Amino acid sequence: MLERLNQTMDHIERHLDQSVDVAELARVAATSEYHLRRMFSALAGMPLSEYIRRRRLTVAGAEVLGGRGTLLEIATRYGYGSGEAFARAFRVVHGVGPGEARRTGSALVSQPRLTFRLTVEGSNSMRYRVTERPAFTVVGPKARVPLVHTGPNQAIIDFVRGIERQTLERLEKLSDQEPQGIVAVCDDLDPSRAEGTELDYYHGVITTAAAPEGTAVLQVPAGTWAVFTTSGPVPEAIQHLWRDVFTEWFPSNPYRSRPGPEVLRTRMSPDGTEADAELWLPVEREGR
Repeated sequence: MLERLNQTMDHIERHLDQSVDVAELARVAATSEYHLRRMFSALAGMPLSEYIRRRRLTVAGAEVLGGRGTLLEIATRYGYGSGEAFARAFRVVHGVGPGEARRTGSALVSQPRLTFRLTVEGSNSMRYRVTERPAFTVVGPKARVPLVHTGPNQAIIDFVRGIERQTLERLEKLSDQEPQGIVAVCDDLDPSRAEGTELDYYHGVITTAAAPEGTAVLQVPAGTWAVFTTSGPVPEAIQHLWRDVFTEWFPSNPYRSRPGPEVLRTRMSPDGTEADAELWLPVEREGR
């Protein structure tokens, strides 16, 4: 998988002055477009689209300082429809406009080319199983919240605190499928998985019962799921589990992620500082 990702990086470099099609990148990586975006975001710490933009503007910045053509020619070469659009994007990355950069020789920001390498540590093992699930239904309160990769997600905390205890007790009685009890379900995530992008968050149960009044319903089709377990401090253990799944498990196993919700069941310690967690991710075998 790492060799394929590096071939994908080579393809990006050869096409910085052309349109970079993510579907073509997925073909080079021999995986799905969805999984490529997920893998890249987890491994690189930024969305694939952001990396391409930063690499493109890094190379364009060198041409601006080197005086290679007019600013409009450079803008056009790197896919910007106008000098104004190029100047806005340039300023976001470099903190200065291209005209000023050329006049003053300003210091610019460089996005290094990424190369993926395998680091063998062997200090941690992952507990997981793969299971086939028929279609199921998630029922519970729903909110649109921002994605947070590290640290507490205050929007989710505030949302859950606002749910009445009686509502949760009624929902928990309806739980009749694995994973049992109250679960956190994230769905409709932005493909980039960039920090701050929004997702649908359900705090509810998996059940065959009718949805109580005032709750949302999410129908999940049948498919294959990988189930991972961990224990540790909250929220670090859970966030590290998600990271390790994409940086260690997927590159080492013949599976890739597929579109669908992520389901998390947690059991908190009495003092609320630690938890046992079970993370369900939709997957499919590579090569399908």
